Amino acid sequence: MENRCLSVDWSLIHPSIERESFFERLSISSYDAAFIDPFSISHRWTREIGAGADGVRRTDTSRDHGLGKTLSAWMAKRRSETSDLLTQAGGVVVCRLRPRGEPLEITSGGDAPPEHIDRYSWLPTVSLVDRHHQLVFPSNGRFVPRRGRDVILEDTRSPFATYLETFRESFVYDAVYQDLLSTPIERFARILARNKVGDVLAVEIPFDEGRLILIPPTEGVSPSHEASVLMEAVAALTERPAYSALPDWLPSYPLPGEDALNDELARLEERHAALTDKIAELRSNLEDTTHVKRMLFARGRHAFFPAVGEAFRVLGFDVEIDDDVLSLQSAEGDALVVAAATEEAKVQLPAYRRLLRAVDQAVTDGDGRRKGILVVSGSRHLDPKRRGTQFSDGVLRGCNDQGYCLLSTAHLFKLVQEALRSKKNLADVRRSLIECDGEFRGAEAS
Repeated sequence: MENRCLSVDWSLIHPSIERESFFERLSISSYDAAFIDPFSISHRWTREIGAGADGVRRTDTSRDHGLGKTLSAWMAKRRSETSDLLTQAGGVVVCRLRPRGEPLEITSGGDAPPEHIDRYSWLPTVSLVDRHHQLVFPSNGRFVPRRGRDVILEDTRSPFATYLETFRESFVYDAVYQDLLSTPIERFARILARNKVGDVLAVEIPFDEGRLILIPPTEGVSPSHEASVLMEAVAALTERPAYSALPDWLPSYPLPGEDALNDELARLEERHAALTDKIAELRSNLEDTTHVKRMLFARGRHAFFPAVGEAFRVLGFDVEIDDDVLSLQSAEGDALVVAAATEEAKVQLPAYRRLLRAVDQAVTDGDGRRKGILVVSGSRHLDPKRRGTQFSDGVLRGCNDQGYCLLSTAHLFKLVQEALRSKKNLADVRRSLIECDGEFRGAEAS
């Protein structure tokens, strides 16, 4: 029988998933599994209560018309329901890993200490202990704000490994999990994913027979596709026993054949680690090799501009980047390059004028008159074969008049392809660029 699930403030579409807001009526404990995104929980008080002079949002229950007591009661209600689902029913709670967000301090007058609530105040407490360590969750947990896409799978045996692998390229984490006391989390919980510096991004924490899974949020994913994969992961997870740390005395009770299996597993894990390192190396080499292709479709100083600079390096120029201008040096001559990319069909005069100013600045700085090269990428989202003329008539007239070289990224890419393919002397290619006045028509390596 398929699990009945509740989605709380998480857009998931599936016949077996009902959708609910955190502050609505359906009870979490009445389902087999719950999917919860705590991001919007804090909106209930951040939109109602401003920060004080000390930067803290606080409310006094004697003067807030019941807001503080209501919020406190909701947190207690959801905490009790979640605890029952995990510890009494052995259910599954999947929670998106977010920063704690702005907390709220609830005071009730007198000598009573204030209550502090945040996005995670609904989580029940679990204390896991062995001979040397103790994991107290969530009170000792730090949900540290960090943003990135570098999600590296840690445990491929978990039913959630398929989910993490399926959406690996769609995860954009905005928090990582750390323990306040630096407790080795893997001693008590199953770490599913980390980032490249070792921060925990996804983890499965046992609550008796229940499981709480923290995972990073996704972007640009179909709600129905994500729901389907999540449902498969939950179904597989409920068929397995909850994770529990092995006691340190257990190796004293071996079974026949156990050592051979452990030895074989160790050999395979060593090979897997070597393959993982090799794959990472090849991916890095592939990125370095294909980086220049970004000039065909990207824009901006962090993607498009460096790719254009790399293209000229491949052609044998010494390249320096100074703000939005490339400085080229070679035995065949020196040049200044301005590059412009646009979604429009044609690059307009502002790019040409930037090049004009850069060449004039070199003259007034005493560097002499340098060759000007204008690289253009119009209709950048289209296949270069489908693009028409990528510069305006005014840009062409200006380049002809000033003796600047005007070429598209498609022409520049063809030069790079030929240079890498032929490995021949590129002096003629560099010379053709330096000597070109107006639109560049092409050149061959000799």
